[in-house]
Amino acid sequence: MEPTRILAIRHGETAWNVDTRLQGHLDIPLNDVGLRQAEHLARSFVQRDAIDAIYASDLSRAHATANAIAQAIGKTVSTHIGLRERHFGAFQGSTFAEIETELPDHAWHWRKRTPDWTPPDGGESLLVLRDRIVTTVNELAVRHPGQQIVLVAHGGVLDILYRAATRIDLQAPRTWSLTNTAVNSLLWTPAGLSLVGWGDTSHLDALGKDESSL
Repeated sequence: MEPTRILAIRHGETAWNVDTRLQGHLDIPLNDVGLRQAEHLARSFVQRDAIDAIYASDLSRAHATANAIAQAIGKTVSTHIGLRERHFGAFQGSTFAEIETELPDHAWHWRKRTPDWTPPDGGESLLVLRDRIVTTVNELAVRHPGQQIVLVAHGGVLDILYRAATRIDLQAPRTWSLTNTAVNSLLWTPAGLSLVGWGDTSHLDALGKDESSL
C-alpha cells in the first residue's frame, strides 16, 4: 500500500487557551485571534500540494479551522468524533492553578503523566486516548493511499500523534510545540506513523504584520 501523507493541525486560538483553561470535550469557539489564524492558515493552503480530503473533530474550534481551509481550496470537511480532544472529566472548565488547589492528588498524576490514571467524572486516561487517536488515524489514512489529507484536531491529539510518530513514551516530558494552527507533517503506512516535519507556523508571519498595523 502506498503511504498516506498527513497534515495534522491544531485548531486556532480560543479564549480558554489564553486563560489556560482546560476545554476537553466542551465546545469552546475560536476567539478573534483564532479566526484570523484560521484565515491565514487557509490562505497558505492555496499554495500547497493538492489536498484530497479534510477531516476534523466535531468540536467547533477544530471544525471552524478546518472549514476555513476547505473554503479556500474548494473542499468539504468530514467530521470524526475520534479526533476530539481528550476528555478531562472534572478538570474541564478549570485552569491549571485551580486544579492544583482543588484536586491536588489528581493534579499530581496529571503532572506526572500517569498513563493509566483517569481524570475523575468520566475522563480518559492517556492509554485510552492513545488507542482512540491511533485507531482513528489508521481508519482515515487507510482510505487515502498515495494521497494527502488534512486532520484538524486539538493539542492533546497532536501530542499523541507526535509520540506515535517518534516512538516517544507517554510519560516523557514534552519538548515539542503544539502551537495553534501550526502545520505538522506525518507519513502513514501500515507499519505506523513517521515524522516528516513539525510546527510550521510560517503562515502566521503575515498575521503578525496585520496585528502591528492595527
